[in-house]
This record gives sequence, structure tokens and C-alpha cells, in this order.
Amino acid sequence: MQNKNIKLINACKRGNQKAQMQVYDCYCDAMFKVACRYLKNQEDAKDAMQEGFLKAFLNIKNYTESATFGAWLKRIIINQCIDVLKKRQFETESLKTENLQIVDDNDWQFDTSITKEQILEAIDQLSEKYRLVVSLYLIEGYDHEEISSILNIAIKTSEHNYDVPN
Repeated sequence: MQNKNIKLINACKRGNQKAQMQVYDCYCDAMFKVACRYLKNQEDAKDAMQEGFLKAFLNIKNYTESATFGAWLKRIIINQCIDVLKKRQFETESLKTENLQIVDDNDWQFDTSITKEQILEAIDQLSEKYRLVVSLYLIEGYDHEEISSILNIAIKTSEHNYDVPN
């Protein structure tokens, strides 16, 4: 499969539209799910995904095999979603920790039967500014320095929007 993907990517680099459609068909479902994690409206997610694919195909000559094509494309889709959020005049502010209370500091037991879906649902309940930082950190694996660069916010803001006080 890897050899087939390399051939498809090389055909895309030559402007082969049939190869572009095959790449789109191969990755569109996964990239739509990524876009939906950031943009809760499915139409916005679809638009961002399609715009991301367009950017990817326009810049595919810049793709090198230092990363998988899927990872390279995913980063483009995420950046496109962030651009959409920024256009909505997305503003981030530090989490005000004085409003948080930990009832029992010594009891860090939790239900081990919690599913991935339940965790994702809990993340979805966060306001947009927190959900974006938590998703980039926990799901996509970016560190706070990368998040601050992507969102154009201070590193401390990223850390405060994610971290729970000790």
C-alpha cells in the first residue's frame, strides 16, 4: 500500500487529476472527522476540509516523505480549521483558576470504565477556546509551544487553558 501511495502522490505532483481524486477518496473520511473535532458545524467542517485539500494539492510539490502524507495533510486540515476559527474572531483567555475547586485533594481515583467516546464527549462540552487547546494537546499531540505558535497566543495561555491546578 505504501508503494501505491508514493506513486499516487508522485502523480499528484505531476498534476494528475485522477490521482488527486484517488487521494481525496482515500483520505476524505478521516480528514472530515478531524475537521469536525474543531468545527462543530458539519458544513463548516466540510468546507474547511475541502479548502484544506485544495491547499494540499496546490502545495503538494512541497511534500517530502519525512512525514507520512496523511500526517502532512492532517496538519493542513487542522490549520485550515484554525483559520476558520480565527476568522470568527476567536479569542483565548487564561483559565481563571480561582473559580476552580478540588473537593478532595487526596482522592484521584477515577472510573476505569470510561470510554474514548465519553472522553471526546466531555471535551466537546468545553467552550471553544478550551476545546481547541485541549484537542491540539491531547488528541493531535502538539506541545504548548507549538499550540501557542499555531493559535498565536502566549505559551502560558495554552498551558493555563489545558492544565488543572495542583
